[in-house]
Amino acid sequence: MAKKKAKKYSIEFGKKEKVLNYAAQTYQLTRPNKVGAVMSLIRECQPATIDEWEKWYFENAKSAGKNQFKITKESLKELGERLYEKITEVVIPEWQEAFKSLTKEDCYNYIYNLTINRTFDGYLREKSVVNDGLAKLFPKVKFEESPSELDHAGDIDYLGYISDDKAFGVQIKPVTAQSNFGNYSVSERMKASFQNFKDDFKGNVFIVFSLDGEIANHQVIEQIGQEIQRLENL
Repeated sequence: MAKKKAKKYSIEFGKKEKVLNYAAQTYQLTRPNKVGAVMSLIRECQPATIDEWEKWYFENAKSAGKNQFKITKESLKELGERLYEKITEVVIPEWQEAFKSLTKEDCYNYIYNLTINRTFDGYLREKSVVNDGLAKLFPKVKFEESPSELDHAGDIDYLGYISDDKAFGVQIKPVTAQSNFGNYSVSERMKASFQNFKDDFKGNVFIVFSLDGEIANHQVIEQIGQEIQRLENL
């Protein structure tokens, strides 16, 4: 029996999709502070049809953050206009200049640098954040690198063991990966991975931003401390 193909409602943009994605992410035009926490909203709505979801969204959606505003079709159109301006006035000129000056040597150096230099930088950064930071702040916790066979290894860099069967996860990111880490939001895939980790180890996952090997988002230290207490009381 042939498998029923699920209907898709998304518009396909072909080759333009990459540049649209790049610009929207670079200039943070689809973040919750612009369009709301859409996955949370749709789960709250539980729509049976796309029309039901569209109607409910525009009746209930608000931007996340301190300066909340009601999201309308006009506000989404404004975001589209800003996206077009960024692409035509910034992205295209920058890429054209890059294309003109790009050499084969640049391509070789990029691959080599990404594989050797940046990997080593990341390794040192992780070691410093954990060994010189978290391990000294929480001496009773046993920190271990995430084993490659762990299902969540791609999203979890270290495990902080409270006991043999209870641990919280740590993902370490350089501040340069997100210049304003206060606005950083994880993808739906990562949220699912973090939830799977919690199901297995009972602990939450914390994203630690590193600046020159030191913890940049200091509030995460208190959050980890509270998580340790919670796990100890389970």
